[in-house]
Amino acid sequence: MRNWALAKQSGGKFLIRIEDTDRERYVEGAVEVILSALKWLGIDHDEGPDIGGPHLPYTQSERLDIYKKHAKELVNLGKAYYCFCSRERLEEVRKKNLENKTLPRYDRHCRALDPRSAELRVKAQESHVIRLKVPESGVTTCSDVIRGDVSWENSGLDDQVLQKSDGYPTYHLGVVVDDHLMGVTHIIRGEEWLSSSPKHILLYQAFGWELPIFAHLPVIRNKDKSKMSKRKNDVSILSHRDRGYLPEAIMNFMALMGWSHPEKKEIFPVTDFVKYFSLERVTLTAPVYDIDKLNWLNGQYIRALNDKELSSRLIPFIPSDCPKNLVSQLIPLVKERLVTLKDFEELTKFFYRDIEVDHSLLHKKSNPEQVKEQLTESIKIIEKMSDSDMTAPRLEQLFRTLASAHTWKPGQFFMMLRIATTGQMATPPLFDTMAVLGRKLVLKRLQFLQ
Repeated sequence: MRNWALAKQSGGKFLIRIEDTDRERYVEGAVEVILSALKWLGIDHDEGPDIGGPHLPYTQSERLDIYKKHAKELVNLGKAYYCFCSRERLEEVRKKNLENKTLPRYDRHCRALDPRSAELRVKAQESHVIRLKVPESGVTTCSDVIRGDVSWENSGLDDQVLQKSDGYPTYHLGVVVDDHLMGVTHIIRGEEWLSSSPKHILLYQAFGWELPIFAHLPVIRNKDKSKMSKRKNDVSILSHRDRGYLPEAIMNFMALMGWSHPEKKEIFPVTDFVKYFSLERVTLTAPVYDIDKLNWLNGQYIRALNDKELSSRLIPFIPSDCPKNLVSQLIPLVKERLVTLKDFEELTKFFYRDIEVDHSLLHKKSNPEQVKEQLTESIKIIEKMSDSDMTAPRLEQLFRTLASAHTWKPGQFFMMLRIATTGQMATPPLFDTMAVLGRKLVLKRLQFLQ
């Protein structure tokens, strides 16, 4: 979202690139999910696998020849080398590092190989990878817009693999080559990628390319301060859509993650975020995924919709057994109580489904004899009414008069009516609810309990 806002703000281009070179983690259909989520949020892109652009292709698995060419270029420049070490040898090196309590890195066994003999072994199709020749001394510094300068001693860095034995690039080679070739100016990502920055910076330097601007955002955390995880948390964008959140509420919520509106607003349109966002205003404090805050925001956005627009947004969430001609009557009754669009069914089901009445609640603050009398008298009132009489003002007038005539406590009597006609203790206003339920259904439910 921040990348998109920065591109919009500066008149730049926002592109989508599919980084699928890690075939073990490849998920069928994931690309469609990503594009659908962005479209739902209203985050449009200028280039990508679905719309094309000047830097085709935008899927890394279709760019293998480009990466191979650049990896080979580094070998020819003496900035990278072929490594023929087997998995078994690498495991032995790792074990020795652990035993000696030294950094778990490659021992550079193949770094000193004669380049000509290494080329012959490659031509003979001997299994190999290509590694970067990391400088053995000096310091690599990332000038981060949010964090300032962060430095690493080169002596502590590994000779990272650039091209794997199957010919696929590692993430690090692929992303650096693509960012350069596609003209990416700003690298905005989570702080978990900060440790990869020296690898990327060294690659830029090895190619002789200009560095982009780096910004590492604080990682979003749970309320207990633990890191959010896709494995532990249902945090995908489309799962939020399916749970009834509005895209504008999600965008507002995400905008507030580690950033604040200069006017201290909690609710604001995405155009404000595009206008006011700056990397300098991003905090280093890890933002918290506060579901209560999201729910509050979503409720605010729901109530800001007019009834016609809300009706349209509710279409995927209206149960099949809810009469379509009833929806327009129900929306004004439940609008103030909706937290998500999915709440519609739970809040309205008693209007179109059979109910179950808890008799212990029915008799609460009263006794069976009094409740029986109240039901009998209530039935008489409804029986005398016509369908056109079943309006909220008329119902309230008649039932308040009835309660007064029998000196019934209105709180107890009206709660009894609510439970008898809906099966619920919390509903929209009682007499509005009875009016929508209609004379026939109210009468049927009261008579059933008599």
